[in-house]
Formats: sequence, C-alpha cells, structure tokens
Amino acid sequence: FCSVTRFPELRDALEKLQLNDAALKFEPETSSAMGFGFRCGFLGLLHMEIVQERLEREYNLSLITTAPSVVYRVNCVNGDTVECSNPSLLPEPGRRKSIEEPVVKIEMLTPKDYIGPLMELAQERRGQFKEMKFITEIRASLTYELPLAEMVGDFFDQLKSRSKGYASMEYTVIG
Repeated sequence: FCSVTRFPELRDALEKLQLNDAALKFEPETSSAMGFGFRCGFLGLLHMEIVQERLEREYNLSLITTAPSVVYRVNCVNGDTVECSNPSLLPEPGRRKSIEEPVVKIEMLTPKDYIGPLMELAQERRGQFKEMKFITEIRASLTYELPLAEMVGDFFDQLKSRSKGYASMEYTVIG
C-alpha cells in the first residue's frame, strides 16, 4: 500500500515491472486500515522483497507490505457465498455453513538426491501426495495437492534451500 495520491504511480510502476516479470501478479484492493493498494502475487518472500526494493529504488515509492494471505470462500446458511481475504470480514459464526480453503496442485522437478527433503517439505505443509515419476534416471517429478495458504509464504524459498537451488516447481489452483 502507498498513499492515495501516489496510487496511480504505484499501479503504473507495477505494470512496468510486470512487463519483465511474468511471475508478478497484482490486483487493486482496499483495506479499511491501510486504504487503497494492491494484492500482489509472488514466487516467494525473496521475490516479494526484490519487487518491493525495485519499486522503492526505481520509482521512489514508499511502501508498506503485509503478510501473505489467501482468499477463502465462505458458504453461508442462507445460500450466499462470500469471499474473504481478511478474518475480520468473515460472517458471524452462526451465519457460516462452511469455509473452503483454496488448494493447489504442485509439481516439483528435482534431482533424485533431493526427493526426500522435498517430500518432507510438502508433507510439513499439509500436502497430499499424488504422484512421483522419474523423468530420467537422475531427475524426478513429484506431484502434491496442498492448501494455497501453505505455499504463499516461504514454500518456494524452502524448495530452493532444501534442493540447494536445483529443484523447480509450477502450480495450478484446483479448488
């Protein structure tokens, strides 16, 4: 978030950065506490820090970042569906029928030496194992389904750390 007067500058700066960074996603958002801003998507905390530093340095913007979060779908007893990105926006407990957590299908490509550490990472993050296949004798693909909330923080950073930088990943939101 940045001040309302600099909001158009932030939007323009994000659009320019996105031209060279296809992994950067953003959409406008309003917060009662922070005002106008953008909900941004990154590959991990390091990616977020790099984008923030570039916005501040290259575009002379002063930014406030918040902790990563995801949007939950709340099904109400009256049949309404509400999407909430902030716990303060949740309907009262008596009005809630169920809460749906977004889930992603993640495919990790890794040298065989790092299969164990990456399986541990996925399981620590509530991942459900779906498939493992060897692409070559020394390279494997691991497929898991896990809550998006478990991935938005430092999952990518941990994947790189536990594989000494050799693993990669891609994901798709499936529910």
